[in-house]
Amino acid sequence: MLVLSRVVGELISIGDTISIRVVAINGNNIRFGIEAPKSVKVHREEIYARILRKRALEKKSVE
Repeated sequence: MLVLSRVVGELISIGDTISIRVVAINGNNIRFGIEAPKSVKVHREEIYARILRKRALEKKSVE
């Protein structure tokens, strides 16, 4: 895992097409802005876990 320190306004680049900008820091909360192509799905971890559970249930119902 790569761990980086950034201040508000600075960017992190992932490849040539994804950028993450630190928008705000308020105590223990950090707000990010993410720029990525529409073909790249971006989700919070808890939302992505819900999507994976739903896919697993759909797959079981098809079998």
